[in-house]
Formats: sequence, structure tokens, C-alpha cells
Amino acid sequence: MFEIFTQLRWQDALDIGIIAFVIYRLIHMIRGTRAMQMIIGLVVVLLAYVSSQMLGLFTLNWVLDNFLGSIILVIIVIFQSDIRRALTQVGTTPRFGGLDRIDHRQVLDEITKAVVGLAGKRIGALIVLERDVGLNEYIEVGTRLDARVSKELLESVFIHHSPMHDGALVIQKGRATAARCFLPLGVDPNLSKALGTRHRAAIGLTEETDAVAIVISEELGKVSLVVEGKVTQDLDGSQLRSSLQGLFGS
Repeated sequence: MFEIFTQLRWQDALDIGIIAFVIYRLIHMIRGTRAMQMIIGLVVVLLAYVSSQMLGLFTLNWVLDNFLGSIILVIIVIFQSDIRRALTQVGTTPRFGGLDRIDHRQVLDEITKAVVGLAGKRIGALIVLERDVGLNEYIEVGTRLDARVSKELLESVFIHHSPMHDGALVIQKGRATAARCFLPLGVDPNLSKALGTRHRAAIGLTEETDAVAIVISEELGKVSLVVEGKVTQDLDGSQLRSSLQGLFGS
């Protein structure tokens, strides 16, 4: 064992360190997501394949052998959203880039106040905060604003007689960039039927990107926070503010 370590080159140590870091980041990225459940399922299939060989279950072994023969294609199809999200994070700019810490806090404060006000009036809304992955493709189909984020602006966008209340409002680098942006709908058979189109749009976007979405239910006046396709419901103002602080490091 000692001889193995003495023969290691610095390139070997660097190689091992890079692989360990990549594996750590992959585990961190998929932990708590549906991807982790799918990986567990693939492990079960692999164990069944090994067991079928040992027990002489030839038909089962043949079926699993053909399945595992296309495992690379299967992985790409199953994890396409996670792969796309991971690749788009390469070389991205820091979240809320160009803002100092005070402005950063002011933006989150204004968003929280607006959300609490809209929820109190039972006005539905969908607010998306960009992080590292760009959202320009969704902004292009919306109505450009490029305005300072304020409680009054956000409320005016979502009031019922506003022509921009449908769709999402996207915030980039601390500015309200565009409203009436339409997002991809998430497809989750386990999603509660009580959650409407806004929640599904928030899930769809946050599964494909690292954005954070805030949803206000028009029927119930309740606030939900959606991150990585996971919905946290019934948040009050202080809980929402604390969650946003944790996500954006303010």
C-alpha cells in the first residue's frame, strides 16, 4: 500500500481531486430531486442484472442486457433537464452581478413587501428572479420594462386591469427586466391539483434553470417559493425574506 502512494505523481493527485470534485458537485446538484430517485432506480436495475446472471435467469438477463446496452442514451433522456441546467451554468456571471450589497437587500425587501401586499389582496402573481443561468429566451417574448424594482411597480404589473398581469415578471441583476413572460409548464404527476398554471410554470422554469420563482395563489392568497422544481407553500413575509436571503446570500 505504501509503495502505491510513493509512486503517485502530482498529476495523479490532481486527476483524483478533479474527479472527486465533479462527483461531489453532481451529488450536490441532484440531492433531494427526482434525479436522485431515478439514480436509485437505475442502481436497482443494475443489481437485478447482476442477480439474474448469478441465478441463471436467462430471459430476465437478456431483457436487462439489452436495456443496459443503451444506458448512455437512457441517461441522457432521463436527465436531460439536469444536464442542460448543469452545462448552462458553466461560465455564467455571478448572481445579481453589478449590484452592491445594500442595493441587493433593497431589491429583496421591495419584492417581499410587494408579495405580501398582493397576497393580502388575493391578486395572483408569478415573479422570477434570475440567478446564474440567463433567462433571455423567456424575456424576448415578454413586454420589456427595464425598471427599478419597487413595491409599487410590482403591484401595478399584477393588478387585475393591467394588460401585463398574465405571465411572469422577470428580475435580472436587481431590475425588473420584462413582464408578461410565458414559461414552460412543468409536468409532474404527483403535483397537487390545487396548484394552478402559475405553479406549474414556476416548476417548469426552475427545473430547467437555477432561477427562483415566487407564486401567489389568486384563489387562496397564499405565497409559494419554487426552487429546482420543488414548491414550498404557505410562506409569510418573514419566511419569504429569510429564504431569499439564503438563496441570494444577502
